[in-house]
Amino acid sequence: MTRGNQRDLARQKNQKKQQEMQKKKNASEKTGMSLSERKHRDAELMREKQRKKEEQSGQGNQKQAVH
Repeated sequence: MTRGNQRDLARQKNQKKQQEMQKKKNASEKTGMSLSERKHRDAELMREKQRKKEEQSGQGNQKQAVH
């Protein structure tokens, strides 16, 4: 029923894993955009995409009306 140092090794391994995850999180926060910046950028991209689609559908309607 004894496990020796298996629990201690598992704790150390988990602690190291948590530290690595924290480092990655901190690095991405420093180099990446904030949530609000991403939302603003994505909203602008979607508006542009929608505008282009409306222009294409408008041109398609004009072509159908001519024929």
